[in-house]
Amino acid sequence: MSELVFFSGTMDCGKSTLALQIVHNRAARGLRSVIFTRNDRAGEGKLSSRLGLVTDAVEVADGTDLYAHLVAELSRGSRVDYVVVDEAQFLGPDQADQLARVVDDLDLDVYAFGITTDFRSRLFPGSQRLIELADRVEALQVETLCWCGARATHNARTVGGVMVVEGAQVVIGDVDKAESEVGYEVLCRRHHRRQVTRAAAAGGSLAQDVLPVNPV
Repeated sequence: MSELVFFSGTMDCGKSTLALQIVHNRAARGLRSVIFTRNDRAGEGKLSSRLGLVTDAVEVADGTDLYAHLVAELSRGSRVDYVVVDEAQFLGPDQADQLARVVDDLDLDVYAFGITTDFRSRLFPGSQRLIELADRVEALQVETLCWCGARATHNARTVGGVMVVEGAQVVIGDVDKAESEVGYEVLCRRHHRRQVTRAAAAGGSLAQDVLPVNPV
């Protein structure tokens, strides 16, 4: 039976690379996909990875009905064997429901890829709904590391190199942005809670990373 599978992880964990690998492997077997994405680093209508791989995709907007788009494709006689959705955290909850309907009513496998939580450690609405609906939720196996060497579990937003904890949930940036721009960094929970980024550690701001000790 067809499945809705949600592959999740932090930023920089290889989710887009895996999405492209799935497309490549199935294309080699003659299978055809419809690829959806939103707010990709390479621009509108693109699915790209940091390894330099890129392919065309359907750009999703707030009002895009993913189920209706696929029904229209099939009605025109287009062949669709499976569906890939990257940056799935940016979907609306209703669009996640549409993907479940694609699996149940159109009998197509759907592979969705996205980060789970935002820079405040709160679930993206799209990711939350996918977790609720998915037949399987898979943690991506490429482990990202905090600057301290521990496993990275949280996404931090920086502005001018300084971590911020307030603002709009969606602000486009990347892990390799210049310090003067909006950027993102993956951290372990400890350093996310204490707001100690790589730049803060290098700049000698580790005082906030040391727990106070009461003198005896």
